[in-house]
Amino acid sequence: MPAPEVGRVLPLWLVVVLGVAGTAGALWGLHAGARILGPVFLAFVLTVVAHPLIGALVGRGMRRGFAVAIAVLVVDGGLIAFALALAFSFGQLATVLPEYSDEWQELLDGLRSTLVGAGIGPEQVQEALGSVEPQTVIAAVGSILSALAGSAGALVLILATVLFMTAEGAGLPERLADVPGSWRLRAALAGFARNTRRYLVVTTIFGFLVAVVDTVALSLLGVPLALLWGLLSFLTNYVPNIGFFLGLVPPTLLALLVGGPGLALAVIVVYSLANFVLQSVIQPVFVGDAVGLSVTLSFLSVIIWTVVMGPVGAILAVPLTLFAHAVLVGQDPERAWARTLLAGTSGAPRERPRSAARRGNTTTPPERPIEPVPPHSDEPRPADHDRPVVP
Repeated sequence: MPAPEVGRVLPLWLVVVLGVAGTAGALWGLHAGARILGPVFLAFVLTVVAHPLIGALVGRGMRRGFAVAIAVLVVDGGLIAFALALAFSFGQLATVLPEYSDEWQELLDGLRSTLVGAGIGPEQVQEALGSVEPQTVIAAVGSILSALAGSAGALVLILATVLFMTAEGAGLPERLADVPGSWRLRAALAGFARNTRRYLVVTTIFGFLVAVVDTVALSLLGVPLALLWGLLSFLTNYVPNIGFFLGLVPPTLLALLVGGPGLALAVIVVYSLANFVLQSVIQPVFVGDAVGLSVTLSFLSVIIWTVVMGPVGAILAVPLTLFAHAVLVGQDPERAWARTLLAGTSGAPRERPRSAARRGNTTTPPERPIEPVPPHSDEPRPADHDRPVVP
């Protein structure tokens, strides 16, 4: 028989309006504090990724303090090395671009003549191409260098936050296991940590492979600043769906200035092959459906988090969405419909009933999804003390 309906305290329309208003207010607050919250959440994600290293070192007999120190050195050292390489590469770009100002101006003059010949007014053409003048682009690169120099404070904040979070998080699973009634929250956070870790590790590995292929190919083709474009392709690999195009445009334009349309076409072919083989064919085999987010949600999350938190939001779009999913949906047993919708075509994971498994029945009854049965009190399940969930 159908379950009796529970009376609502508030009308449904008011619940929807309050939910939309609360979401808008929360996003506005995140946007207002993005300069601090962005580095803090980046440090949080890096701490989640490095957490298994501590357990592995402790399991080999190392003291926990030394294991935490090694994990901090690995994360902070990698961040410092990447920041120095990025600043050095953009410094080279600011030095090399003025050497191709004549070719750039000649290319713009040819494009301007073509547009005027097509019937477009000179004023409209000048307005459309004014933002890509050589002087404008060189000034924009200079502003990027200034922003990188000004972000040293954010880098220090990330490094310090990683240190404190890693030290605090080493014993967090054991402390949460002693809290009664926290098994749903711990299960949701464990799923967030597992999915985020797998997503970032696999994305980093394949991003590194793509960056190596792109750098070697650009060096052989004679495109200047091959190291910078390799770093850019590595960084944009973390941006789902549109990161490939963000990393493709700058080296293609520079190849067009250096060697003409033929060299630009060669760069497009190399990037497309590397992206298709490594990112579209091999990488999904390793990632699979572990993240549990639909393609549409992943694409829209990039746009939303970029507007809310800037470039850091674009890079951390998937981890941010996974964290929001774990806190707002994953631990709520009444939001099974939301988990199914947000999972897309892969579908929400279901648990196999034990009674059916004992009878040899491998099918799930179609009338309702199998959900974990919560205890009738706030006391933790017996398994909470037997085996704590480790994020």
